[in-house]
Amino acid sequence: MNRPVVVGVDGSPSSLVAAEHAAREAAWRSRPLLLVHGYLHPLGYGVPINPYDLGVPAPTDESRRMLDRMASELRGRWPGVDVEVRQVAGGPAASLVEESRRAELVVVGSRGLGGFTGLLVGSVSAQVAGHGHCPVLVVRPEEQPTPVDGPVVVGVDGSEPGRLAVALAAAEAAHRGTGLVLAHIATADDARPVPDEVAESGAAARADSMVLLAGAAAEVEAAHPGLTVERRSLRAAKPEQSLIEASRDAALVVVGSRGRGGFAGLLLGSVSQALVQHAHCPVLIAHPYPADAD
Repeated sequence: MNRPVVVGVDGSPSSLVAAEHAAREAAWRSRPLLLVHGYLHPLGYGVPINPYDLGVPAPTDESRRMLDRMASELRGRWPGVDVEVRQVAGGPAASLVEESRRAELVVVGSRGLGGFTGLLVGSVSAQVAGHGHCPVLVVRPEEQPTPVDGPVVVGVDGSEPGRLAVALAAAEAAHRGTGLVLAHIATADDARPVPDEVAESGAAARADSMVLLAGAAAEVEAAHPGLTVERRSLRAAKPEQSLIEASRDAALVVVGSRGRGGFAGLLLGSVSQALVQHAHCPVLIAHPYPADAD
């Protein structure tokens, strides 16, 4: 199965930006591009809101014209990409989560016509990022320019989800022809005095961090010879703040959907959730593919 790059579109400026990112990803990956419009109210989740309505409403002509127009424009800018459209009788989030079961990548914008600002809990982007069945790329609004020649930054923690994130980040850096930054952030409390034994512990932690980064770098360099790899061993009271700061000069930040910090999916307060909400560049959430995916 030639899994497509899927992007959710609703005609909003955010979804137009997401569609452009998705077309670029489809071209890099030599995959078809599927534009999906879930045309029921976000709370409908595929069933009529009115319990006395015996049928599911048909898509509107306006939404079909919007999809056809976007597809035509993308085909013009990306002639090598096979662009398809699909309207789904479901809420936007539920429709994209379902499509992610058969997708190579799902791309969502960080704002939509629903009126959410950024990524509030419950927004379409946050739901898809948290529950997708394949990697999910969350792109920033057009008014937040991203340095396209910046590196791809990925957090390293030694976990299996973390290793998946590193592998995806390396592939993205290779596609983009840019460098890869491997960042390991150890927690630290700068407000407390640092006795000798704590300083020794910190030195040991830095040594462990360098070993972890060296192992990740070796795997990346074996898979992508010639890729420029930078290692950063950092200490911070809040790991997410270091990655958010690193995202200022990055083209992309990649994070796992679960790590040693104990967060499952994208729970509020997790490193992944913080990055999805506050990073200064697109964020790729490294969900594994379903076991039966090819």
